Amino acid sequence: MTIVISRLYDDYTAAQQVVRDLEAAGLQSNDISIVASNADNWYQPSASKRKMIGRKDSAHDGVDDRAEGAETGAGIGAAIGAAGGLLAGLGLLAIPGIGPVVAAGWLATTAAGAVAGGAAGGAIGALTRAGISKEDAPVYAEGLRRGGTLVTARVPDGDRSRYESILDRSSVNIAHRSAAYHESGWTGFDETAKPYGADDVRRERELYRSSVQ
Repeated sequence: MTIVISRLYDDYTAAQQVVRDLEAAGLQSNDISIVASNADNWYQPSASKRKMIGRKDSAHDGVDDRAEGAETGAGIGAAIGAAGGLLAGLGLLAIPGIGPVVAAGWLATTAAGAVAGGAAGGAIGALTRAGISKEDAPVYAEGLRRGGTLVTARVPDGDRSRYESILDRSSVNIAHRSAAYHESGWTGFDETAKPYGADDVRRERELYRSSVQ
């Protein structure tokens, strides 16, 4: 039996290391996914990678149209399957309500297909169909919107503890984060909301940097 384990990280670097540790522990790359906010434009794909994901720049401003379209929930890119490790397959994707993200793996592909096809439920629907609980999915989606990184792994039930201990490293306590969101007035994930910008993300990360997760 295979189960799905997901964790949210405030720091992409920490999430990146978790992915590497999962692979080093024996989990196949095609059973791992990573979706990270690119609201602050930290990820700039190489020319070859831009060609692979079908980059569009009709305004000739150096910015992918689909990332720009994410501001209104209008754009979508294509997640690229990993080769030579999950992190070698990062690609750009725009998700309504979340904005531009950098993603790779099976969940990224599922989300891309769901958003492109206008599947019911949008981002939340894609997360729940992937095996994330209905209670946690809105918090994970909001965490991504606010600059976080989501790592999701499909693991054999018998190896759950071993892989869960890796995923727990530097991860956000999702119950605590949900409570913090609600205390600030958040009532749930809204895919029609304007995605966070770079300044918003920096403020959000600073807010939780020194707090207990």
